[in-house]
Amino acid sequence: MNDATARGSSVEVRARLIGTWRLVSFHEELSDGEIVSPTEDQGQLIYTAEGRMSAQLMQSNRARFGKGDWREATDEERARAWLEYFGYYGTFSIDEEKKAVIHHVEGSSFPNLVGSKQVRYFRFEGKCLVLNADSGWGKVRAVWEKVGSSNF
Repeated sequence: MNDATARGSSVEVRARLIGTWRLVSFHEELSDGEIVSPTEDQGQLIYTAEGRMSAQLMQSNRARFGKGDWREATDEERARAWLEYFGYYGTFSIDEEKKAVIHHVEGSSFPNLVGSKQVRYFRFEGKCLVLNADSGWGKVRAVWEKVGSSNF
């Protein structure tokens, strides 16, 4: 593949990624082969033309806090809220050769991710974007469907 073809392919992938995606399914395959579906069952993934990204995952039907001011939440409410929501944002780049989109994390609900590069191996299946990742405990698979666009 020559440089012009590689750039064209990368531009095409980037164009397909740009937009808002809704989480369809999410599961983990643990190192022992067990498949688990965590409680995060709603999510949104955004890629912008400017090279920004944001990923949000949360559990459905989250219990409301006892008071309307988050600063008055109990320790139990705060701990539960942290476990039921995960998000990060930053920039992204594409490694076409590896079929990977790399999330360069600038901020996260989990502070240890800040400054990291989160590699997601991608493929497109119809209207869906499938992202696979290797983690310290196994493999993660998320399937996303593009929101509000029939253009693909």
